[in-house]
Amino acid sequence: MTAAPSPAHDSAFLRACRREPVPHTPVWFMRQAGRALPEYRAVREGNAMLDACATPDLVTEITLQPVRRYGVDAAIFFSDIVVPLKAVGVDLDIVPGVGPVVQSPFRTAADLDRLPELTPDDVPYITESVRSLVAELGGTPLIGFAGAPFTLASYLVEGGPSKNHARTKALMYGEPELWARLLDRLATITLAFLRVQVDAGASAVQLFDSWVGALPAADYRAFVAPHSARVLAAVADVPRIHFGVGTGELLADMGRAGADVVGVDWRVPLSDAVQRIGPGRAVQGNLDPTLVFAPREVLDRKVREVLEEGKAAEGHVFNLGHGVLPETDPDALLRVVERVHAGLDDTAL
Repeated sequence: MTAAPSPAHDSAFLRACRREPVPHTPVWFMRQAGRALPEYRAVREGNAMLDACATPDLVTEITLQPVRRYGVDAAIFFSDIVVPLKAVGVDLDIVPGVGPVVQSPFRTAADLDRLPELTPDDVPYITESVRSLVAELGGTPLIGFAGAPFTLASYLVEGGPSKNHARTKALMYGEPELWARLLDRLATITLAFLRVQVDAGASAVQLFDSWVGALPAADYRAFVAPHSARVLAAVADVPRIHFGVGTGELLADMGRAGADVVGVDWRVPLSDAVQRIGPGRAVQGNLDPTLVFAPREVLDRKVREVLEEGKAAEGHVFNLGHGVLPETDPDALLRVVERVHAGLDDTAL
């Protein structure tokens, strides 16, 4: 017996992901639930990031906040890419002003024993949070998300954020067998984490490979793509978005790794990205996040330009080319949503 489609099935967001006709270009923002919102800062007061990610009531409230305020076409599950690593026992914390910090970085084969497989029993708060959100959201889709194996590996090997990923690349190039085993472990954890979210009701997923733009295309194909492909194949029953920063040279390969939608940062015009990615995929993006600080007429013009560029794609989900900056005025994002929903018809505003 075939399950009934979810209330969100015919939403503009999911239709765009499936490259179907849409009533309007759908829009959501990476990091839309976060420090730019005063209501977010209020509920996070006194709650450490990883504690908040493991508290279903907080996850539900924070995820819903931008949907209420902006009327965006999708919610992004409030979590962090290191949550599954913490759940399997990695000693790490998110340090304010720094980011994820791993107490004992991964450098040897023995470190692989610190990465057991993740099961739903490791993250019951994820299942509870997703189910709560799906019930609250109704016809608005929920996007699950996870960090891709390369980006997780970079945090583990470097011990925290890195500008040049020197230790990560040294391991990848110098010990390719160990690197493959590490990424295989991380892919297994990541696909299980995404699977928990989808099984609980998430309508789509986004795989963030934040740092993979540090690699040339040939090395991405050799050392990274097979592992990301395994993750994406495990959630092929929902639309899959694949996004990285500085990945203009990798767009086609990221699409071939299994994405239904390829996220594009602000450095590449969408019309160029469509040519690089090729047919059979939608695109997501790609307004420069700093443009929300520009005068209103400039912002309006730039939103229109992105909408025009997006017409070249078989499906277009409007987004920023990276996450919302903490200093962003929420009213500017509301203006972007109104502008996108009006499309190219100025009289609709």
